[in-house]
Amino acid sequence: MKKLILSTAALALTAGFALADTVRMGTEGAYPPYNFINDAGNLDGFEIVLGNELCKRAGLTCEWVKNDWDSIIPNLVSGNYDTIIAGMSITDERDEVIDFTQNYIPPAASAYAATSADADIMGGVVAAQTATIQAGYVAESGAALIEFATPEETVAAVRNGEADAVFADKDYLAPLVDESGGELVFAGDDVPLGGGVGMGLRESDTELKAKFNAAIDSMKADGTLNALIVEWFGPDAATY
Repeated sequence: MKKLILSTAALALTAGFALADTVRMGTEGAYPPYNFINDAGNLDGFEIVLGNELCKRAGLTCEWVKNDWDSIIPNLVSGNYDTIIAGMSITDERDEVIDFTQNYIPPAASAYAATSADADIMGGVVAAQTATIQAGYVAESGAALIEFATPEETVAAVRNGEADAVFADKDYLAPLVDESGGELVFAGDDVPLGGGVGMGLRESDTELKAKFNAAIDSMKADGTLNALIVEWFGPDAATY
């Protein structure tokens, strides 16, 4: 990965915070390119690189914790880790339970992928990951929703004929479509959902939220966040 260069502003930010603080960062490890387990068995991806840089700028030490998606919010609330950084879209419903930093990925498109561009995405069977904004959208669309615990299972359901299409973040689906050799194609129009992707925190952790917001601000200001987005999601990705 390309090494990020700390700006003067970021160094000043780091100097203002205690360097000994350790923050436990909860992530799924199953949603490339946001987060995944690499060939060496380690957590990797856009959010791992981003989270480590944000901790550095905030004067904090990251400690990564892998957690399944369907229990990721309850385990934050119960104190098993201090943040969620796992491709989580900011929504009003989630904001009633936890708090969020500002977004570090702008609001982006969700999309349908299928084995045919003519797949029945409005009246057929559509797969989505449990407890996602995409699952909520499908449930209200008129299609028959089939939910799975992991994103890999949603795509497998299309490949094995269990579902007519999968609905997910386009950033997640795009490389799968590109690498499928024509087996998977996009169907229908892109759908904008959510308020972008942000870090989830307990509502009581206002100081930690302020530190991470300041770090995100510094990365937006010096261009390193945009560079990281393009590195992981490609030149057509939405940036700041």
